[in-house]
Amino acid sequence: MRFLVLAFLLLSECAVQAAPAPADTLLPLSPARRLSYTYANDLFFRTDYYFTQGMSLTLVHPLVARLPVRHVLPAGAPRSTQYHGITLRYDGFTPLRIQDAFIRVGDRPYAAYLYASFFRVSNQAAKQHRLTSALDIGFIGPAAGGKELQTAIHRVTGNAEPRGWAYQIRNAPIVGYRLAFEQLAASRGIELVGNAEASLGTLYTYAATGLRLRAGQLTPYFANLDSSEALCLHHWQLYGQATLDGRLIGYDATLQGGPFTMSDPYTLAASAVRRAVLRSTGGLVLAHEPLSFSATATWVSPEFAGGRSHRWGQLGVTVAF
Repeated sequence: MRFLVLAFLLLSECAVQAAPAPADTLLPLSPARRLSYTYANDLFFRTDYYFTQGMSLTLVHPLVARLPVRHVLPAGAPRSTQYHGITLRYDGFTPLRIQDAFIRVGDRPYAAYLYASFFRVSNQAAKQHRLTSALDIGFIGPAAGGKELQTAIHRVTGNAEPRGWAYQIRNAPIVGYRLAFEQLAASRGIELVGNAEASLGTLYTYAATGLRLRAGQLTPYFANLDSSEALCLHHWQLYGQATLDGRLIGYDATLQGGPFTMSDPYTLAASAVRRAVLRSTGGLVLAHEPLSFSATATWVSPEFAGGRSHRWGQLGVTVAF
């Protein structure tokens, strides 16, 4: 966690010191500021395999708009409000049995990655749609600290020590670009939001489409950057939400290794990767200015031949300032 915070502070300082953004757009820039943290682990479902743990740290701040990366992130529809931010994300993956000190052929490889995602959100509240674009830069491999992090957590909690990280996917760069579009589909007591997403990169390449369902005491989804994250709220929110999406997988470096590296001790063949994957989530959000808390459960269908479906939980907190 310490390396995650240090890297995040460095990126934030770069945003502050960058040259002022030129007047290259007439679109309004939101003054919204927020800091979010999430922690995910399959321990919530008493398992310890596949996606084993992950965390993210997100800053949304107008100063991020000064970074030159904005030039490769589309501005979206006319009169849409612009939000800029940085996310640092870490995720770790293991095979079915971490007690084995050898390669489990046919199982998921050990893998961990750490990357920064520079994103831009163009939110059109009047037309109730949103375009999100992101540029991801980082690395997959031992430099992400997956072995050290999982070993330390297991020692503290008294769980079995992982013994196969020596065979993890080797260091390789992550460069990726993502686009996502969301549009309100229905709003009569509940909200139904449709979405489409595509990613092209050395970590994940896929196309996806799905639905988000929200119900309860809530602010409309397109009223701000993310009403589930308690931005500019002046009343209590308590609601449930669920998502369902399908993905067509083109490449997955956590299974296949970096596309330009050949030194991995073990990866899955392309023919073993499931090209169609379903993913669903369900959770609760409690929010009141300036704080928001969320609890989410995620289910994903088998991602490779012979694999199992998998579940994990995630807790999140956001503060607006």
